[in-house]
Formats: sequence, structure tokens, C-alpha cells
Amino acid sequence: MRRRDRVAFHATPPDVGGGYAHAVNRERFSVATFNLLNLQVPGGRLNPGQRPWSEEQFARKAAWVGERLAALDADIVGLQELWSSAAMERVLEGAGLAEEYDLLARPATGTKIVCAALVRKGLLRGEPRWIERFPEEMRLHSSGNDPQAPEISVAISRFSRPVLHFQVALREAPPLTEVFVAHLKSKLGERVYTEDWYEADEALYKPHAAALGAALATIRRTAEATALRVLLTKAMKGTVTPVLVLGDLNDGQHSNTVNILTGQPRYLVGDSRGGTDTGLYAAQTLQEYRDTRDVYYTHVYEDLRESLDHVLVSEQFYDNSRRRQWLFDGLSISNDHLDDDDHAQTGTSDHGVVRVRFVWRPARP
Repeated sequence: MRRRDRVAFHATPPDVGGGYAHAVNRERFSVATFNLLNLQVPGGRLNPGQRPWSEEQFARKAAWVGERLAALDADIVGLQELWSSAAMERVLEGAGLAEEYDLLARPATGTKIVCAALVRKGLLRGEPRWIERFPEEMRLHSSGNDPQAPEISVAISRFSRPVLHFQVALREAPPLTEVFVAHLKSKLGERVYTEDWYEADEALYKPHAAALGAALATIRRTAEATALRVLLTKAMKGTVTPVLVLGDLNDGQHSNTVNILTGQPRYLVGDSRGGTDTGLYAAQTLQEYRDTRDVYYTHVYEDLRESLDHVLVSEQFYDNSRRRQWLFDGLSISNDHLDDDDHAQTGTSDHGVVRVRFVWRPARP
């Protein structure tokens, strides 16, 4: 059963300048991030070394994803590891959700992995865009501030998975809320053994291949986080624009990667006295301040439980901000399926599904 009784809908006359026709005043809304683990049509290509899904495997996967989405009942769902929009359309049809959501998945033609999103009908404004190239302000070069430090230069020009950016209207009055869906480079090391320099002297490099590959993956993920941070700063600096970042960031809550994205704002401040113009607040931290125990994890690898999937929010969604508009109303994670040994056979994902709720409660002057 859909929780429509928690939302107040108010149609407005067409607004030529702002495009707010049929906007709604929501008293509550929720967002989620969901790594689909290679959602592709049966027989469609997957990553090197992976067998395409059979009809039976896809049917189990589609049923499980559909059940999770129905249970989430989120207004905005950021999706990662989608290969085919047709596959997601089948999921929505099977779950009876096709009329509930706008599917943002234009580049998902079955040939590559993309970020995508589901947006409750009536909320989307404008056209979504997928950002592949790093912004021009992104430059990683330094001659070294320390005289003992050698010069460093990183030449990466684009995201491994293009960042999805779109706008939604949660309230009749502007500004629109900016949403970014991201999937940063994984911790899986680069396969250096295919490189020409490696093959030219395999005996020299082979003992160190794992370390070299892990370092390259970390550098790539850090560069992607920095490029996304540049995009976020451009959207937030000197504005009151609400911003949401949903994604598989492939790093922990206090990692350098996530710290670059958030800007490490202060949390423990007085009521309605905090907030920062370009800072982002981790929903995981907001939940920790409401809980007596932290059991947050979204991924398990070799018995190591980590939090890789995040919802980051601007000061408009931070409880103690002077410019708060939305109050944090709780976070939940679906992660029991992470105990599955064979996700290909069960149809489950290898990531937990994170859902975060908010209620409209602007800070008092």
C-alpha cells in the first residue's frame, strides 16, 4: 500500500519562468540508493569474465529488485550498475510500479554500466544529464609545497561511470533541489598485468602487481571524488540550493574520498546554529546521532563489513543548520541479503539498499 496519505498535493498555475506547473508541497519525502549488481536483459553482455544472465536468473533478479523497490516506496531512488533501461522497465512492470516513477536511464542501451534514477511522477523538472567529462576547474598538479616532496601530476579526464544530475521540485516555491547520482571507482585493483610496461618486465613487476593495481584504483576514485566535489561546489557556493548526493562511493564514511566530497563540516553545534554553504552531511552520521548503536554496513567482502553506499545532503537537510528546511527523519538499510553466497543464483545484490526519510520543518528564525 502506498503511503500517499503522508503527502499533500497542491496544483499550481503554469509558471513560464520557473516551470513549476503541477508542483506539489510535500510534507515528507524519502530518497534511496540502490546498487543493482549488473541489471541487464537476459543474454546481454556483462563485464569481462561474467556470463550473461539466463532467463531464469533474470526472472529471479527482476522479482527481487521489484520487491525491494516496492518495499522502499522512496520518492527518489539513485541506481547504480544498470546496463539496460529495458531491463529496468521489465522490473517496474512486474512490480506494478511503471506508473509510479519516471525512469531516468537514457544511456542504458545495454552496452555499458550507467547511473540511473527513479523519480516519483510529478517531481522531475527539466531534462536529466549524464556528466562524463571532468569540469575544466579540475586540475591535479603540484610542484610540491614541501621542498622534499617531488612534483605530482594526475592525468584523468573523465568519470568511470558518468554522474547523473537532475532537478526535482519538492515544494511549490523555488529553488529546485539538485540531485546527483554517482558510482565511483571500486576498490578492485586495476589489472596491470595487461599493460605493455608490465609485460615488458613481468619478473620485475609481478610481485607488486596487487599493490600497484590498488594504488591506481585509489588514485582514480580520489580523482573522481574531487571532480564531483567541483561540480557540487559550483552548484552550492553562495546559494541556498538544496543538494542530494546518492551513490555507491566505494569508500567508508570517514575515508579521504568521502571527506573530499563532504568538505568535513561540523555536526555538533547548537540548535539551528550550524550549517555551511558548501558542506555535505552524511545521513549515516545523522542516524548515528539518533541511535545508541552503530550497525550500519552495506557491503561485505571477506567478512569485512563496510559502508560503501551513501546519502549525502546539503545544509537544507541538516537538523542543526540555520538554513534547515527539511528535518532528518531516519535511515534504514536492507542488508540481510548480503549473507547470500551466490547473488547470481538468488537474484540479490551484493550491496545493501539505503533509504533516508525527511519531514518538512524549516528552522525557526
